[in-house]
Amino acid sequence: MGEGFYFVDIIVFALIAGFLVYRLRSVLGQRSGEERQRPNPFATDRNGQSPVDNVIPMPERGRAAAAPAMAADEPFSLSAGMAQIRSADPSFDEKRFVQGAGAAFEMVVKAYAAGDTAVLRPLVSDDVYDSFAAEIRRRVAAGETHETHIDRIRMVEPLEARLEGRTAMVTVKVVSDQMNVTRNAEGAVLDGDSNRLLEVTDIWTFARNTRNKDPNWLLIETRVPN
Repeated sequence: MGEGFYFVDIIVFALIAGFLVYRLRSVLGQRSGEERQRPNPFATDRNGQSPVDNVIPMPERGRAAAAPAMAADEPFSLSAGMAQIRSADPSFDEKRFVQGAGAAFEMVVKAYAAGDTAVLRPLVSDDVYDSFAAEIRRRVAAGETHETHIDRIRMVEPLEARLEGRTAMVTVKVVSDQMNVTRNAEGAVLDGDSNRLLEVTDIWTFARNTRNKDPNWLLIETRVPN
């Protein structure tokens, strides 16, 4: 009789344990909002504003990050390109994209200048990441540091837009007032002026697979005007 009750206890405890494991898996298998998630500068908050951080802009602006250029088999007007993207992704909103592009600009240049590859990695394409990471490693090896401040972003303006297969690509011009200083390991100024703001223009191209539920766009190319 005692052995029977003992056997029943084992079954009861096994059922309880199984239920607890199921509950843990149902909780741990879902995002609670507390995890370190991929930054999404193209999302908006409840007030329709894009998250914007303080900026550390990118040095070596004459050097473009290698990335596949947008195909130019036939000319497309900006409005036609935007219409193509909206046809493939009805949720695409040009105003929200522009806000997100400005926020992404700040996030990327800040991570690049700080050498924060963990933040940089999910925001840019493989080719751009490899180019940025190589320059970060060079700076570290040389003992160089960058002091950078963006006083304001004057403009984020779409220049080109098109849809290639499932991939939407939008190129924007970002004009900002910046202060940039590069110092060597001893702290001596190699380039720039900490007391001078310069107007800087960057041309960035973002891309996104319109079939992907992830709303993030990746930076696939950086360059300066010719």
